[in-house]
Amino acid sequence: MTSTEERPERSVPKPVFTDAEAGAKEFPDSGPGARRYNYFKPAKRKQTHYEDVTVEVQPDPRHYLTQGWIYGFADGSRGYPLTWTKLKAWGVDDPEPERGPGSGGKPIENWPAHGWHEFRDPNEEWELTMYRNNANVVRQVTQNVENARNAKAFEQWTQNWVRFVERNVGAWMHIEHVLGLYVFAGCNRSGPTNMHNTAMVVNSEHKIRFAQDLALYNLTLSEEIEGFDGSAHTAAWNSDAEWQGVRKVVEEITAIEDDWGEMIFATNIVFEPLLGELFRSNLVMQSAAGNGDYVTPTVMGAGEYDFAQRDLRWTVAAFAPLTQDREFADHNKQLFDSWTAKWVPKCLEAARTMQPLWSQPDAKPPRFEDSLDRAKSRFAGILSDLGLEPPKELNQ
Repeated sequence: MTSTEERPERSVPKPVFTDAEAGAKEFPDSGPGARRYNYFKPAKRKQTHYEDVTVEVQPDPRHYLTQGWIYGFADGSRGYPLTWTKLKAWGVDDPEPERGPGSGGKPIENWPAHGWHEFRDPNEEWELTMYRNNANVVRQVTQNVENARNAKAFEQWTQNWVRFVERNVGAWMHIEHVLGLYVFAGCNRSGPTNMHNTAMVVNSEHKIRFAQDLALYNLTLSEEIEGFDGSAHTAAWNSDAEWQGVRKVVEEITAIEDDWGEMIFATNIVFEPLLGELFRSNLVMQSAAGNGDYVTPTVMGAGEYDFAQRDLRWTVAAFAPLTQDREFADHNKQLFDSWTAKWVPKCLEAARTMQPLWSQPDAKPPRFEDSLDRAKSRFAGILSDLGLEPPKELNQ
């Protein structure tokens, strides 16, 4: 047998940790239990999941993109130009920090935060919620219509109401489609922060979904009501005198050039209360029951809720701080006032061209003048929430 002698332990330098190596320092969010980021200031004491997945997702050299914009457009503009609206927020006129090799962004006093990044959507919409909320609305509307179909509820409608719905309720789908696609979807890439753009695209989804709700409802009525003309809404939108004023305003809003702020303001602050709610709430939803229809208000009410409880909320939250901005409050107020002076007369003129619609149903809604006064009061309240005074044009 052979034996192996044990070798003595070799003298090899042992590693000594000095806590100077990479990864040695412990940070508040570097542990395995960390589930929150801390590179932004939350709106409340505790940051929300909405903030975690939305705030600062869009890179910005004014915050964290220290090498500057890494992409641009053919005309030379880069990233998300703040000049895509005439509105201004604190810090937008300050020059960008000078960059240099190895500068690491050169930390600068009171930089790089600025006013646009203070916006938070009060609805806290993000990818999960936008699908979930719209799915819930579609499910509810579908159930309501199906229940009415099973109960043969459409047989209770008066003939004048059938004609009113096929032409006028159907015509409203064109407005929702145009505003959803050419205003909100068209603007959702133009905002200065990811928070603005997310709110815009959700607003777009609401509009396009509501247009689809009305289109599907129109198909259902074509099947359930004998003689219902499912194509009459197209003729009404194209040629009925009552709709040409509204159509003109909608098309003019889509033609606003190079200013997402004015497009959103003209739509959600001026058009919707003075024309949208005037038609949906003060005409259709007020008239339906007296004409034997309890279904149409549930369909229209879904779109009304989207605006009144969600879309208007984020719009006021986005614009109201601009009238109190530490640097540009006067500039923004003057701009908002010029927009109201421009769009209020257009909407009021369009509203008055719609007046004959109030006399078409057998069971009449409240008088047109009373409905319009209610819409004006609603509009004045929204302006008050923004810190603005009602324009003299509202007296027309």
